[in-house]
Amino acid sequence: MDQTSQILAVIGLAAVGILIVVVILRRDRMTAEESSRDSPYAVSTEGMKRCPSCGTGNLVTDATCSSCGRKLS
Repeated sequence: MDQTSQILAVIGLAAVGILIVVVILRRDRMTAEESSRDSPYAVSTEGMKRCPSCGTGNLVTDATCSSCGRKLS
């Protein structure tokens, strides 16, 4: 192998290494963003009825559970 081929091989390996690092950092950033998102569910259950079957919080005005469909008492 001549010197030019060796240099190209080293540059290729360096590019692959950089690509791997970028992919790993991007994956970690996306995971961190997903875990920091706010929950779409209310923290407080004030003004809500719990389903006796599945325990999901429902609005006081709901007649059936939004999760399992059972009748709320």
